[in-house]
Amino acid sequence: MRSMTGFGRAKIEKNNRIYGIEIKSVNHKYSDISIKLPRSISYMEDNIKKEVLKNISRGKIDVFITYENYSEQGKDIIINHELAKKYITEFSKFAEENNLSMNIPVIEITKLPDVLTLKTVEDNEDIIQNELFEALNIAISNFVNMRSIEGDKIKEDLISRIEDVEKKVKEISAYSTGLIEEYVVKLNQRLKEMLNTDSINEERVLTEVVIYADKCSIEEELTRLYSHIKQFKQLINEEQPIGKKLDFLIQEMNRETNTIGSKSVKLEITNLVIDIKTNLEDIREQIQNIE
Repeated sequence: MRSMTGFGRAKIEKNNRIYGIEIKSVNHKYSDISIKLPRSISYMEDNIKKEVLKNISRGKIDVFITYENYSEQGKDIIINHELAKKYITEFSKFAEENNLSMNIPVIEITKLPDVLTLKTVEDNEDIIQNELFEALNIAISNFVNMRSIEGDKIKEDLISRIEDVEKKVKEISAYSTGLIEEYVVKLNQRLKEMLNTDSINEERVLTEVVIYADKCSIEEELTRLYSHIKQFKQLINEEQPIGKKLDFLIQEMNRETNTIGSKSVKLEITNLVIDIKTNLEDIREQIQNIE
């Protein structure tokens, strides 16, 4: 189990080229990846996104990449000879017209606008990408590891809460076991008191019992709840993204719990339903953090 929040960082240097990667994420219903990288290597954006998606399925993910190239390879110094000559010609004219000395060092000429240009020609794109992906995979590994650590903490909390839910479901089941027999006894006593006789129409009692049993029976709901709890426990041990599945299960468990609450004829059951719904809401909030 992994949390959707996480952070990973990596920095490597290869052949005087420095790569820095930072990955961070927060909760999101789907996968939303934003990549910020220097223009000189912007052509890698799609490949970087695909590499990230191999390891991450859900969350709002921001990837920040820095790239510095201090290698001598790929660096060209370009002197605009024609422009430099034009500068010299104009300076010579100006010096002659104003009776000035004309003695300009070459280095000063190169400082004039647009005379000297440092052009960077990037090295082989495959080499750059391989080096960058080495840093990227380290950052992804650190990022996923942090998500897993956070996921373990969430898992512990979910196990504790779902076990509490299961315990309360068992208590509801125990309370519901004798409801019909309890109702028959009370019904007989009430009829005897109302009719002031010990002679009771058994068929009428049976009809009332059948109606009552149909109205308050929660066996189907309890069976489905037990099934959902079992699935929940199995899912949280799977090594794959499970957030959406768990969210669906909690919705189903809430539905069954609400039905039990609407059929409840016993205060103890009603109180247990409230406790279960509180736990399920806490579980649902935690699930929003799961990938």
